[in-house]
Amino acid sequence: MTGQRLSLVFFPLALLLAACQPETAVERPAPVAMTETSLGHYCQMNLLEHPGPKAQVHLAGMDGKPLFFSQVRDAIAYQRMPEQSGVITAIYVSDMGKAASWDEPGADNWIAADAAIYVTGTMVQGGMGAPELVPFSSREKAEAFAAQHGGLLVALKDIPDEEILAPVEFATDADGNFLPPENATLN
Repeated sequence: MTGQRLSLVFFPLALLLAACQPETAVERPAPVAMTETSLGHYCQMNLLEHPGPKAQVHLAGMDGKPLFFSQVRDAIAYQRMPEQSGVITAIYVSDMGKAASWDEPGADNWIAADAAIYVTGTMVQGGMGAPELVPFSSREKAEAFAAQHGGLLVALKDIPDEEILAPVEFATDADGNFLPPENATLN
């Protein structure tokens, strides 16, 4: 065989072997505590000034600088949106079972989003006034929250896209001004 023929035979074989290499696991970055400089990705508001659970999304290449979200629902919507193009390496949500209160969800009580138990369909609104997914690490605490505020316990993978991506309509007054968040409803 000539050198050119050998190249034609071995080059595709080398490509096949390279494709069979095991994927390198991406190490999950650690969560980052919220501070007074932690701003919501969409609203650019100080997260510590808003009630309810928060979330952080870590993207490849942005080590130690997660995108923070004022509501868990917004972070999961970000993850599921078709136009989201960044490689997500981790998502963390506030563990509301460890929060001091709804108004003080905590700055560093994070749990991996895929490990949390969520209460959906509750009568409470998140930090931006929209319906919220309320995360817990403890099933018992999630059950107690649902008993008090309504809702169902579900795993992240079982929350339908429609519940997360559906637009939220806020009531307005006669002049078209938004009314307070307690008037938020899910379409």
